[in-house]
Amino acid sequence: MNYDSSSTLAATVNHTVSDYLSCVQIIMVNTTLPANIGSAARAMHTMGLSRLTVVDPKLPIDETSVSHAAGGSDLLSSATITPTLESAIADCQLVFAASSRSRHLPRPVVTPTQAAKIMFDFIDKQTALDVADNNENAKLRENFQSTNKPNIAILFGREDRGLTNEELAYADYHIQIDANPAYPVLNVASAVQVIASFIFAYAQTHAQTTNNSLDNDKDATVQPTLDVHLRQQWDEPAISQQQLQQLTQRTTELMVQRGLADSENLKSLPSRLSRLGSRLQLDQKEYQLLSALIAKLAKD
Repeated sequence: MNYDSSSTLAATVNHTVSDYLSCVQIIMVNTTLPANIGSAARAMHTMGLSRLTVVDPKLPIDETSVSHAAGGSDLLSSATITPTLESAIADCQLVFAASSRSRHLPRPVVTPTQAAKIMFDFIDKQTALDVADNNENAKLRENFQSTNKPNIAILFGREDRGLTNEELAYADYHIQIDANPAYPVLNVASAVQVIASFIFAYAQTHAQTTNNSLDNDKDATVQPTLDVHLRQQWDEPAISQQQLQQLTQRTTELMVQRGLADSENLKSLPSRLSRLGSRLQLDQKEYQLLSALIAKLAKD
């Protein structure tokens, strides 16, 4: 399916701004101050985002969180608390990470506006595939409101040191906010506010002009530091982050078994395999084929 046909099908769904925003979750990793969780919840609520996940916070959500959340206190009540980042993003098909600087084995770097465009184009293509499969808009609308709708995550790191290289490696794209080069570091809640504001602003335009957004935004985009390959939609749904990491682990184990890698000195091998899988943009059928191949080679 080419992009034009996907866009035409997606346009028949007439997603609202809240439909798009409901596909996006904010994930805060190992936050130190409960007040920052509350401030992030307030920022999210202001920009129409409602899904908050907190990974292994150093201190639990408390009264200071609620006081800083203001009108966003409901987000704290419904927030998901998980022990690991892997579990938080297991069912995500697209992952972004907020990063103030390039890291080891960097992913493509995008601006907040470019990130929003990638997100919403991905949602359109995913739902367009459902239209093609179901061939009835009423059924699609029901599916979109279900738990099967696209799941996109944006990762935010610790107050003092952000995300680790290993955590950043889970992301398909890194988001960088234009800031003073002498000190381009924002408080985590402020970073949530800035990125969320770009997403909300883009959502309003995109919801009205789904089919024309590519042409309209050409002049507004900024050349990224790495070539950006937009997430494609094949004839099968995209694999989840959990499946990508499982494939990375199985491939690494196979290479060790076959003497192609040293289990005591893997260096960057898992990260490179993960980045390769992200760049390949595998779908479910391709995942099954590769899983079967790895299982066969490991058994023989």
